[in-house]
Amino acid sequence: MLDALTLDQLRVLISVADEGSFSAAARKLRRVQSAVSQTMRNLEDQLGLVLWDRSTKLPTLTEQGRVILSAARRVSAEVEGLRKLAASLVAGMEPSVSLCLDALFPLPAAIELCREFAQAFPQVELRVDTQTMSAVSGKVLRGEASIGVVSPMGLSGSIGHKLQRRVLAPIRMLPVVSPQHPLAKLRGPLSLEQLDPYVQIVLSERSEEESQGVPDQAVLSSKTWRVSDLHTKHEMLRAGLGFGNLPEHLIGPDLRSKTLVRIHPASWGEDEHKLYLSAIHVPELVLGPAHEWVLQRLAALCQALDKQSPKQSPKQSPKQKHS
Repeated sequence: MLDALTLDQLRVLISVADEGSFSAAARKLRRVQSAVSQTMRNLEDQLGLVLWDRSTKLPTLTEQGRVILSAARRVSAEVEGLRKLAASLVAGMEPSVSLCLDALFPLPAAIELCREFAQAFPQVELRVDTQTMSAVSGKVLRGEASIGVVSPMGLSGSIGHKLQRRVLAPIRMLPVVSPQHPLAKLRGPLSLEQLDPYVQIVLSERSEEESQGVPDQAVLSSKTWRVSDLHTKHEMLRAGLGFGNLPEHLIGPDLRSKTLVRIHPASWGEDEHKLYLSAIHVPELVLGPAHEWVLQRLAALCQALDKQSPKQSPKQSPKQKHS
């Protein structure tokens, strides 16, 4: 008998519960009261349950009726979601967006993007992944992500020619150490001779074969510790285990609380630590409304972040350094 259940019956049940009586529900649904009453009796017969206690002036839900009402609300919501999804697909809306972000992308901006996306496209599935350097481009080229946000090193070699690219605002990388590190006690520009005795912690893609992945960048010390994620590098620098670059947006609280302090390698100019993240996708990607919205918001969020950053006077031509 359950096969004979209809959405109309469930909607009438919800309406009676919400309006408080059969007559009020009939007025809302623009039906005669007898039709609403008959619909409820048919539903009870099909379920084999008594949903309404009719011994009082106004019918009230039985305990079993309250359970069925809760299930009816869920079914109704799912059907409404299905209806909206079908309508959006007919209108050209994508069913999903998959986004792969470089670990350097500011986390607050990523969270804000997701929050706004959920409000703008409630029927579109969003998948978010975080990788580093060429791993971002690799996922986009393999079709595992429809849009990527990649650092310059992730576009090295022939990779960049295979992807459509939209340049976003720059991210500033700052060389830092723990205040307990010996380099923190040195003033002025630090020469290679002063840096070389100390470990430099490098965000690295190099494999055991040394032939795969992006080469290590901006290495100033013969002693390097390689890590594959930004969080580990951050914590190692905070622990005083070496020196290295980190994005300004990540270490702002550390600089204010002095859990990390800036150093000034003589080999690097102020603008040498500025790199541009880029939004990428394969040229054949059809940009529906959701994908186009993501690309536009990525640019806007990065530009807003850039405006909040203190400006530095350029001292030499910028080079893009990652480590």
